[in-house]
Amino acid sequence: MSATIATPTTATEQIDQANASGRTPVVFVHGLWLLRTSWERWEAVFEDAGYAAVAADWPGDPASVEAARANPDAFAGQGVAQVADHLAELIGRLERKPAVVGHSFGGLMAQIVAGRGLTVAAVAIDPAPFRGVLPLPISSLRSAFPVLGNPLNRGRAVSLTFDQFRYGWANALDEAEARELFDTFMVAAPGKPLFQAAMANLNPASEMKVDTKNPDRGPLLVISGEKDHTVPRAIAHASFKRQQRNPGVTEFAELPNRGHALVIDSGWRDVADTALAFVQRFAS
Repeated sequence: MSATIATPTTATEQIDQANASGRTPVVFVHGLWLLRTSWERWEAVFEDAGYAAVAADWPGDPASVEAARANPDAFAGQGVAQVADHLAELIGRLERKPAVVGHSFGGLMAQIVAGRGLTVAAVAIDPAPFRGVLPLPISSLRSAFPVLGNPLNRGRAVSLTFDQFRYGWANALDEAEARELFDTFMVAAPGKPLFQAAMANLNPASEMKVDTKNPDRGPLLVISGEKDHTVPRAIAHASFKRQQRNPGVTEFAELPNRGHALVIDSGWRDVADTALAFVQRFAS
């Protein structure tokens, strides 16, 4: 694995390229503690399959891991609605309706924009829970504690220690791979979305809402990593069960022996191929 992952183009440039190509776009959405550059290998796979890849950023994201580590406070204060609206704005600049693939809070964003009828298909990988998803396993609470343990973190950007990353993300990996992923990909993340998730079922005005019944939602696949501590199967499957209320195709896949780092670890290609096979069924 390269020590530095860098995507030379911005999301705006990729949107222009997608529109010029005439191909169906696939928009990739990262979650907390990652950047859009974490999708670089996925982009190549989908481009080779005939799609136009667009790696979405979050508002104010630094351009690189190095820049993010130099200015971690750049992430502070970002909330779910702000990010979802930013993603919807990016999608609105595409001339063809895209498929959207998201991981963790990016998986939540994929479901939010799908619920707005903006996608031809969506894949939510180990997605953060939305309002109405009730399971709250102990491992998920422990994974979120580095943020939720201090109420002041709601307005801050928070970085994980290696031990915290090892538990929440890399528990299915050996220490050497876990260290490599931590050194290559991990950046600070806004604390606000985790506080919003924690309060979602207590707050009727929560931004953590997904329109699961919109008939224009399009096909949806929820992927769960069997050993994920951050978004355990109970959460991912509960999201799937709520999404089954939709008249569209709704499917669930569990990948054995995979943790929350499944989109960036050495087995990423298996996850990418699962997502690609689903997208190919519904987006030409």
